[in-house]
Amino acid sequence: MSKLQNDLTPREQEMLKIRRNSSTKAAELVKMEKMLQDTKSLFEKKTESGSESRGYQENMVEDLEEKVRSSRRYRRNSLHQTQMLESQMKTVKGELVGTLDHLQELRNVLQRSQQRAEERKAAMEKLAAGLTF
Repeated sequence: MSKLQNDLTPREQEMLKIRRNSSTKAAELVKMEKMLQDTKSLFEKKTESGSESRGYQENMVEDLEEKVRSSRRYRRNSLHQTQMLESQMKTVKGELVGTLDHLQELRNVLQRSQQRAEERKAAMEKLAAGLTF
């Protein structure tokens, strides 16, 4: 039996070592699990903030793309409107040239009519002067 006790003692000692080691390992495991949880929550926060900033950047990119499209539409519309105005301006200019030519003809007719009227007036005055003598 003493041999059995001697055998048990080293085994008990080994079990004590194993228990101590397992307690130490369990404490280390608890620490590692805590670190893992902390790391996981930190990663999730970064992922959330990263996705938020990514979402913000995506929204900003979409807004800028829409502004570019809007600017292009505005530019096309402005160009079209400018072309229409230029065409109208050419038409009006042509009409003005025609009106100016017509006014010059009317001025010439008026000058000739005034000249004839003055000639007739002078002739009437001569006749009136000749009749009074």
